[in-house]
Amino acid sequence: MTDFNNKFTRRGVLKGGSALAGAAFVTPTFFFKDAFAADFLNNPGNAKSIKLGFNVPQTGPYSEEGADELRAYKLAVKHLNGEGDGGMLNTMKPLALKGNGVLGKKVEYLTGDTQTKSDAARASAKNMIDKGALMITGGSSSGVAVAVQSLCNESKIIFMAGLTHSNDTTGKDKKRYGFRHFFNAYMSGQALAPVLEKEFGKDRRAYHLTADYTWGWTQEESIKNATEKLGWSTVAPVRTPLKQTDFSSYITQAINSDADVLVLNHYGKNMVDSLSSAVQFDLRNKMAKTGKQWEIVVPLFSRLMAQGAGDNIKGILGSTNWNWKLTDAGSQAFVKSFGAEYGQPPSMAAQTCYVQTLLYADACERAGTFAPAGVIPALEGFKFDGMGNGPTEYRAADHQCFKDVLVVRGNPNPTSQFDLLNVEQIVPRSQVEYPAEMFGGELGPI
Repeated sequence: MTDFNNKFTRRGVLKGGSALAGAAFVTPTFFFKDAFAADFLNNPGNAKSIKLGFNVPQTGPYSEEGADELRAYKLAVKHLNGEGDGGMLNTMKPLALKGNGVLGKKVEYLTGDTQTKSDAARASAKNMIDKGALMITGGSSSGVAVAVQSLCNESKIIFMAGLTHSNDTTGKDKKRYGFRHFFNAYMSGQALAPVLEKEFGKDRRAYHLTADYTWGWTQEESIKNATEKLGWSTVAPVRTPLKQTDFSSYITQAINSDADVLVLNHYGKNMVDSLSSAVQFDLRNKMAKTGKQWEIVVPLFSRLMAQGAGDNIKGILGSTNWNWKLTDAGSQAFVKSFGAEYGQPPSMAAQTCYVQTLLYADACERAGTFAPAGVIPALEGFKFDGMGNGPTEYRAADHQCFKDVLVVRGNPNPTSQFDLLNVEQIVPRSQVEYPAEMFGGELGPI
């Protein structure tokens, strides 16, 4: 395993000054430069550079995720501009980018703080659009994603969602100008349920603590539906405020119920605080009223959450979009680049944000234009590989990416502060896919 504290050193460009030396390039086959001559918002025209807007939680309960997202965005800009070792530009297939910016223009960026608040996120996105951003990306909250996606759709600016796990983002709230690489709550439920059945059996009673906003609601619904099909029953779904820090009263209520599995539909610091409270009450060593030992499930995991939770995470099952220990070429190229730049492995939030930036840039290159009327069709139905999740497709009908999903477990014997999650199972796309119309919504026109 890579030792991120000792073995990483900063790397310069490859021989010849290009981060993409030896890479294979794909010539656009269905779009041609200037094919979309009509004007559009923030058209860079003859300018030598373009601006992208990176909207992340720099404060608030998801700020750790936001910090890692911003690191990934900055690294993506370096690679797009031909600096560094190129990262996933060396593994992405197909690839139209040439390592000289996008359509020959240097990539610059603006930043904003979502504060994990929808209104603040919309305001910061609007500010970046007003300053010339061609594309907005980022966020670590589905409430934020839905709000910013709506704004971008109104403004006819493409939104490449960051970390958003609610079914609604590409379901009832999907928009023509919005695209999501991250997986969703339904996929977590479908991936986790068979593992939970094998681990805990069919006869279980679940007590849900759920973050009271769009992600929590759909995560609760997805796990509830998937486990009830196995024979589990749901004792109580209890909603908790996003700002909640003391979960002791909630854990006490769970212990006094007739449940025997605690499902924490929490993310970021919320999950760290609720899990820590459960462990303080020695929940995992208690026998439930059903006669079974209590178990804890965290449906959506991240390495950053695991770091915050420390030993409390050991042995607990969950799902994740990506993990830095994957051995495919794309994952290892990104881990190497990120580690050389920052001295630590990237989180799943960092990976999805980095990939989203490259996907947008590559779509512009393939379309031969920055005009959304060309870029949107270039993304719709796009199939790609070499970016850490295996073969992936941006489904045209709802702009949701479909790929394999990871079931992970808190590592009982970590070897470093980063070695906290073990990949238990790579669940194939076929097990988590669903009809595009299942969650409703309409993309609308370009």
